[in-house]
Parts: sequence; C-alpha cells; structure tokens
Amino acid sequence: MNQLTTGKFISKKRKEKNLTQEQLAEKLGVSNKTISKWETGKCMPDYGIVKSLCEELEITIAELMDGEESEEKSVQAYDDEQIMDLLRRTQELEKQKNLLYGILLIVMGIALQGLSYTFKGSNVRDFFSGLLLGVSIAEMLVGVYVLGRSIAER
Repeated sequence: MNQLTTGKFISKKRKEKNLTQEQLAEKLGVSNKTISKWETGKCMPDYGIVKSLCEELEITIAELMDGEESEEKSVQAYDDEQIMDLLRRTQELEKQKNLLYGILLIVMGIALQGLSYTFKGSNVRDFFSGLLLGVSIAEMLVGVYVLGRSIAER
C-alpha cells in the first residue's frame, strides 16, 4: 500500500465521477483539505470513512488500498472486512506509537533535568548544567505537545 499511489487513484476516480474535492468532502462529511491530503499522499483516509469513500467512488476497498482497479478475474487474498480490520489496527498502532513518543520525551526530559543538577561548581559546569536544563524543559514541552495531540486525536 503506497499512500501516493492510493491518493492518485482517489483523485482519478473522483474526477471520473465529475466531483470536485469540495463535493466529495461534503458527501463524506469531511473538509476539502482532507480530500486534498489524501490525494497528495500526505495521509490516508481513516478506517471509519473508507467504506463511504469506496461507495462514493464505486470501487472496492482492495482497489483503494492497491491504488488501482482490479481485473474481474483476479483472485483476492483478503475480503473487505479483513482489509478494514487490518487498516483499523494499523491506525490504532500509529496512535499508540505517538502516545508512547510523547511519554518517552517527557521521561527523557525529566532524566536530563536530574542530570543537569550534577554539573555544578565551575563556570563551564554551570554552563552545561543550564544547557541540559534548557534542553530537558524543551524536551518535556515537546513531549506534552505530542501526548496532547495523540490524546486529542482519539
């Protein structure tokens, strides 16, 4: 599954139906920017909307994932429900990965902050202590941001 190939296929099928991005977005209940992101390969449709997208474009889920129309005589190794389940699991794992990245950044920031307190004494040590403290705070803030985004997407 290639996001760019899938995106080009969505664009092609949308144009065959004489739909604008805005019209397709309205039918699916998403923004036209979301359609644009799919078509440029920046992201994939959420598993919750894949069936509706396929119905609107009159394609199968396998065709959407492959990014091309399948021949009538071709044998499918998986049915639509298996593909949807795999897509759902993949997207859930991606969300969990982002959640873990956020937690990891926060923990590493705390560890660096603790390490910064061991560098006290001379001007050079004070400099490195302040540098580590600044990096630790920045890392924790990024971790909080990633964690917040991950939770908000759920």
